[in-house]
Amino acid sequence: MKKLSFSKVMLWFGLLFLYAPMFILVIYSFNESKLVTVWGGFSPKWYAELFKDEQILDAVWVSLRIAFYSATMAVIIGTMAAFVMTRFRRSWAKLTLSNMITAPLVMPEVITGLSLLLLFVQMADTFGWPAERGMLTVWIAHSTFCAAYVAVVVSSRLRELDQSIEEAAMDLGATPLKTFFLITVPMISPALIAGWLLSFSLSLDDLVIASFASGPGSTTLPMVVFSSVRLGVSPKINALATIIILAVSLVAFLSWYFTRRAERKMKQAME
Repeated sequence: MKKLSFSKVMLWFGLLFLYAPMFILVIYSFNESKLVTVWGGFSPKWYAELFKDEQILDAVWVSLRIAFYSATMAVIIGTMAAFVMTRFRRSWAKLTLSNMITAPLVMPEVITGLSLLLLFVQMADTFGWPAERGMLTVWIAHSTFCAAYVAVVVSSRLRELDQSIEEAAMDLGATPLKTFFLITVPMISPALIAGWLLSFSLSLDDLVIASFASGPGSTTLPMVVFSSVRLGVSPKINALATIIILAVSLVAFLSWYFTRRAERKMKQAME
């Protein structure tokens, strides 16, 4: 019988520490009792109650739309910033841009949310836009801080690329724009997908910044969950969390599968 090494023990301990609460949450989502800490028997009734709660369903739809638009915009902005950070020659402007891009990574969310709130209020007083805070302001706020994460992920991928392939394409007559979309983008597509998924998760999970940037009619799911938890945890929240865990796990598995298959095809083509 093989002895367990210290590293394996710590690995299993870490996995247990991370995922045991999720398994407990999934089990208690089928609890018959209204008290989430008291097991009253197996029942899926809270899932039926969840789909009858219009407030939660509306918040889910709002959060999904904001997360999708924010992740898409963050990938566009973050990719452009990453390209400037890695391909332009060193200068004070490039250094300033790099520092500004990475600032949201270390900035407390309370400071970021308050700054954006003051910005929106000042813009409304000066230009009359935005007239009120809602989905648009939340989308702008989420795109702002998610773009920083995308820039870091994509820039690390760009630094690993062999620029001779891009130079060869331009030597054969391709324009820089055509080279970027036909050569560079396919090679960094795994980083783009990872950045999009990371941004989607961050936007869907955000509470602090959304609380500052949102208004009437744009309540996100974390805000609804947080407000309901303050009054007492409902078993419907456990059911909702279980559905989110299953959905995220499925998306993560499919993304890993298609990315792995694309990398294998690229390696076979290069060989």
